[in-house]
Amino acid sequence: MRNASMPDGSTLPLLGLGTWKMGESGRRRTAEVAAVRGAIDMGYRLIDSAEMYGEGGAETVVGEALAGALRDGVVRRQDLFIVSKVYPHNASRRGTLAACARSLQRLQLDHIDLYLLHWRGQHALADTVAAMHELQAQGRIVHWGVSNFDVDDLQELAALQAADRTAPGCACNQVYLSVSERGPEFDLLPWMRQRGMPLMAYCPIDQGRAAADPTLQAIAAARGATAAQVALAWVLSLPGVVAIPKAVHPQHQRDNLAAAELVLSADELQQIDARFPPPRAKSALAMR
Repeated sequence: MRNASMPDGSTLPLLGLGTWKMGESGRRRTAEVAAVRGAIDMGYRLIDSAEMYGEGGAETVVGEALAGALRDGVVRRQDLFIVSKVYPHNASRRGTLAACARSLQRLQLDHIDLYLLHWRGQHALADTVAAMHELQAQGRIVHWGVSNFDVDDLQELAALQAADRTAPGCACNQVYLSVSERGPEFDLLPWMRQRGMPLMAYCPIDQGRAAADPTLQAIAAARGATAAQVALAWVLSLPGVVAIPKAVHPQHQRDNLAAAELVLSADELQQIDARFPPPRAKSALAMR
C-alpha cells in the first residue's frame, strides 16, 4: 500500500476503510465486526470512525474487530492507523478530553493515531486546539486534525498555530471529494498541498453512485475493472489525497484495494475531466 505524508513527515496509508453507518443496529453488529476484521486480514491498516457514527456504535464495532486481530497476532498496533472524530458540540476543551476518553474505551485502545474535529460548531477553535495539544502531551492521540474545513477555516487555524509554533499543528483535513464533487480542487487542495497536509476524501465513490456512470463504466470495461474502481482510482491519482470508502462486503473491500494499484492513463483522465469538469470557481464544500 502506498502512503501519503503529513506535515511532520509521518505517513499514513493512501487507502483506508470508512465505517459511516456502522454500529446503528444491534442486529448487524456481528456482521459488521466480521467485515472490519476481514478488512484487516486482507491488508487494510487505516480505519476511520467517529463518535457520531451510530452514536459510538461504529467505534465499538471497530474496537471489537481490532481487539480480535491484535489478540490473534494478525497485525501489530504500530502498523495500524486509527482515525476518529469528536462531535462539534463536545469540542470544548474539557469536552474534547472527555469525548476522546470515551472513544478510546469503545475502540479498546490506549491511543488514537489521528483525532479530528468533525466540523466547526459553537465552541471556540482555540479551545479545541488546546485540548488536542493536551491529548497529545498525554499520549492519548498521536496527531490531530479537522474535517469539513474550507480554506478560510484552515487560515484561521493557521493563525492560531502561528501563536505557538512549538505545538504540533493540524495534520489532516477530511472532506467530501469525488469525481462528481470536485470543489476542493479549486483552492482547498492546492492550499493544503503547499503545506504538506493530506486531504482525506470521504464518499470517494459517491456512496456507490459512481458505479452507474456510463463514462466510468466504459473506461472500466476496457480495463477489466468496475466503474467504482475507476472512480476511486481517480481520487487516489490526486497528489496528497487519501481515500476512505466504506465497504462491508469482502469483494468490495478487495475491489477497493485493487483500485489503489490502478493507474489511469492520460487519455482516461481526460475522459473523466470531460464528463466531470474540474471547478472553475469557488463553491461551498459538499457535506453528507
